Amino acid sequence: MRKNAFYFQGDNLISPVDISNSLICAGLPIELAEIFKQPDIFDIPAIDESSSIITGVSISMEEVLPENWKVIPVRQMITIMSTENINLSGVLRTFHIAQWRKDSKYCGTCGAENNTIPFQTQRLCPKCGRLEFPRICPAVIVLITDSENRILLAHNKRFREGLYSHISGFNEAGESLEETVVREIKEEINIEVKDIEYIKSQSWPFPNSLMLAFKAHYLSGTIKPDGEEIIDAKWFTKTNLPELPGEGSVSRALINNWLKE
Repeated sequence: MRKNAFYFQGDNLISPVDISNSLICAGLPIELAEIFKQPDIFDIPAIDESSSIITGVSISMEEVLPENWKVIPVRQMITIMSTENINLSGVLRTFHIAQWRKDSKYCGTCGAENNTIPFQTQRLCPKCGRLEFPRICPAVIVLITDSENRILLAHNKRFREGLYSHISGFNEAGESLEETVVREIKEEINIEVKDIEYIKSQSWPFPNSLMLAFKAHYLSGTIKPDGEEIIDAKWFTKTNLPELPGEGSVSRALINNWLKE
């Protein structure tokens, strides 16, 4: 029997307006899917035996939602729910799979339409037999400090004005994660670091990342933003911080931990 489900439309969680955010994160009745045209309903296995099967419902971006429904960006929900200490792992897992299902409808080898394997995070091509699994892309994010107990933060051209965060980037084929840390920092702001140390990780399904957080210490060089991704970068003290990433993100967690030290 199906239990409650998470409802998505694009990068948004959707629900009736009278449902609280905490209840949305617990899942809505699966019967609500009946009001939509051709919803993609899918069941995925839990990661461990202590959890139950998760159900997701994806609604086409072209479909107009009923007037009594609201949309909440998943990124915004992460910030909201982190302040209430509500576990979002089920939402994030289901959201990741929802995005993957949209992108894996057809076989990447022969182009035939894939078949869904029930209760599995797998798709099978009926023509060539290729199995498709959710893509997970490792990316590093680095807390950089110096001998004056300052933190280096950068403004990416994709950020809204005034927002600063850590240097980050995707792991390349053949690289260790530590090598990615060194390369990304050198490419984006032209400095060298030392004492690279792994801190923690976070699933970040926008659309399919696994963020691996490190800390490193400034070694040498003069800050020079690449001008392509990074527009500005500078050192900050604990008393003059700029606008920071939202709560619930690993980037904000790194800053919060540094502030407590």
